[in-house]
Amino acid sequence: MHAALYVSKTGLTAQDKQLTTISNNLANVGTVGFKRDSVTFEDLLYQTQRQPGAQTTQDNELPSGLQLGTGVRVVGTTKQFTEGSLKVTDQALDIAINGRGFLQVLRPDGTLAYTRNGQLQINGEGELTNADGFLIEPAINVPESTSKVTISTDGVVNAFIEGEVEPQQLGDIQLADFVNPAGLQAIGGNLFVESVASGNPLIGAPAQNGLGSVQQGMLENSNVEIVEEMVDMITTQRAYELNSKVVSTADQMLQYITQTL
Repeated sequence: MHAALYVSKTGLTAQDKQLTTISNNLANVGTVGFKRDSVTFEDLLYQTQRQPGAQTTQDNELPSGLQLGTGVRVVGTTKQFTEGSLKVTDQALDIAINGRGFLQVLRPDGTLAYTRNGQLQINGEGELTNADGFLIEPAINVPESTSKVTISTDGVVNAFIEGEVEPQQLGDIQLADFVNPAGLQAIGGNLFVESVASGNPLIGAPAQNGLGSVQQGMLENSNVEIVEEMVDMITTQRAYELNSKVVSTADQMLQYITQTL
């Protein structure tokens, strides 16, 4: 069978995965704190029919060889942790991280997850949670008689209690950072978990030791650029068409041989 059929097959598969990644990016263009994915391709092994540098005679060497590639594959996807634009919401429990860092969320199994989505809420027991009801770590409890909650840029949470003049400090929001954020494992729900590739979390107060500051009343938009994704989509579509054309051309060549010989 013609080798080009198998090579173009790998190209079709790779471009299909690229399109899936682009569609996921566009689907999450409105997701708070979402980080876009990019696809990494690599060529497959080569069949060496003439070795570069091999001797043709005692005194002569081949300046180049004959190596035939066998196609392409998607070797991985990478999260792009560039910052999204900040959107003003004027909601007291909405916070955005302006810089590096992740909010810590306690999952039901007792493990920690990390997120850039700062849409905080209060559950029935007065505890700060994310939209899925997972507790913010370290835990912060808001009293029932609270009339106003303020969050400073360095993460200090204060509550103004009805009938009292001075605010009451409820706790501190702490951020986590990683040596390699791109190595975090995305698990859905705007959450990431650490992996061997990401390294251990580095915990600290906002606006200190390289961590970003906390901005109350704001949210971080998705970092997906629609125009960039549309250009990537057009490129992917054309690459898919060209690989399909190779399959058609190889088929015509085989058809010619079978009909002529």
